[in-house]
Formats: sequence, structure tokens, C-alpha cells
Amino acid sequence: MLGYSRQGLYKAQKTHQKECFKEELLVQQVHKIRIHQPRIGGRRLHYMLQTFMQQHQISIGRDGFFELLLNNGLLVRKRKRKKPVTTNSFHRYKKYKNLIKELIPVSSNQLWVSDITYIGLQKGFAYLSLITDAYSRKIVGFYLSKTLESIGSIRALKMALQNNPNSSNLIHHSDRGVQYCCNAYVGILKNRKIKISMTENGDPLENAIAERVNGILKDELLEEEYKDFTSAQQAVAKAISVYNHLRPHSSISYKTPIELHTNNEPVERKWKNYYARKEGQNVEVAAELYR
Repeated sequence: MLGYSRQGLYKAQKTHQKECFKEELLVQQVHKIRIHQPRIGGRRLHYMLQTFMQQHQISIGRDGFFELLLNNGLLVRKRKRKKPVTTNSFHRYKKYKNLIKELIPVSSNQLWVSDITYIGLQKGFAYLSLITDAYSRKIVGFYLSKTLESIGSIRALKMALQNNPNSSNLIHHSDRGVQYCCNAYVGILKNRKIKISMTENGDPLENAIAERVNGILKDELLEEEYKDFTSAQQAVAKAISVYNHLRPHSSISYKTPIELHTNNEPVERKWKNYYARKEGQNVEVAAELYR
């Protein structure tokens, strides 16, 4: 009566049941990955699930996968944050030239980028100093402080140097904040014969890799706010371990930072050009904002 055979109807029902079962398998795997990476994005999830999909004969494109995430309430929305000032470049200390404008690192421990970001607490903020290897994207040094005093940045630097003793031909790049220009910090770099490079115009794109790492940690791996400083310390240590060992980066051919930092394998370079409008003119800003 309806133009469908009994056989065709049962076949369609069976096919639909199989598709629902496969979608449920994918949703379960997404939940498993998000136990450790609660805000990881859809593109990385789709890449990380490729082997699983092949094993279970599941074929779904990126658009279809995003639709699956949408239908199951698994898309991640960008957070809006209150932003305390972490950089004070108005000080008496010497500021250094930007040495990395045309530099593209080709191996680990050739260029380190540094920055300070904030972590929200129920009462105020904590401040996270980070040092990242620009080639592998590995966070090589970090320290969470209760204040913006230079001791946090110094301890992050000491961790990076302790874990990576080969610092020959290394460039250290940062903004012009007082934490990086003070005598104690600069003295450590000079004693190790590390070249000092700094941003010149206060533009975040001059330290794009460090800014990107900040965003990944805060948008994907850390909560908006923690009960106290101790809770934030524990969360930061866990997040950086997940970032270094588990999170694939599209900018380094979807390898993890620890994998590339250890093996020093050549990878395909991927970056975007960003444009800024100044005084009615378009000025091209070359920056490597890797995700």
C-alpha cells in the first residue's frame, strides 16, 4: 500500500539501527577523551578518532561529525573572561630587540617563547608563567604564583633549563614585561649565553605562539575558576601533562609536543597570516598562531 516491500522496510530499519549504534560508539569515545581534555575541539577529536573509526568500519566526514557533536550537546563554546593586566612594560630595565621576525625554528631548543597568563580563583587570581619550545610546542617550564613578582617567571625558566641542559644557540623570546627585563631574569639568560629577544610594539602577534598556548590551556584544559590556590596548582600540573603528552596539534602534523620534542622529526609548516588595520591602511602581520 505504501510502495515499500516488507524486505525493503526491514532492511532500512536494520541500516538505521546500525548507524545509531555506530554514532553511539563515537559519542562514548568522545566522552572518554574528554575525561582528560574536557574542552578539546571537534577537529582534533575527528583526527584522534580516525583509528577507532577504521577498526569499527565507521565512515563519517568532518561536517557530519560536527553535526553529531551538535545533536548530542558536545560542541564547545568559547568562554568570555575577565582579564587582569599581566604585562607592565613601563619600567627602568633595558628592553631588547626582536630577533625572531623572520625565524622559523627547525629543531627543539632553538627558540623558547615565554608569557604570563592568569588563572581565576574564587577570590582573585593566580598567575601562570610558561615557557614553550616554539618548534615542538612543548611546555618546557611553568610555575604558578600568587603574585606577579618575577620569582614565578624565574622558577619557570629554571625548570626549563634543568630539563633541557643543552641551551647552545638558544633564543629566549618574551614580551617587555618587567618580569623578563629584570636583572635576575636577564642574568640567568646571559650566564647560560642564551640570546634575548623581546617584542617591540606590544602587539600580541609578536609573541603569537606563547599567546596560543595560553588560549589552549585556558579554553580546553582548565576551568574558568578554582576554589583556592592549591586546587589551581593541581589542575595546572595535570593540564600541562595532558597538553604535552596527549593533545595533537594541527600545526605540527597532529603530533603531540612530547613526541616531536623528543624525536625532532621534520614536520610540514603550517601557519596563518593575520592582518591589522592601522590608520585606515591594511598592514600584513606575519604570525604563527598554531592550533
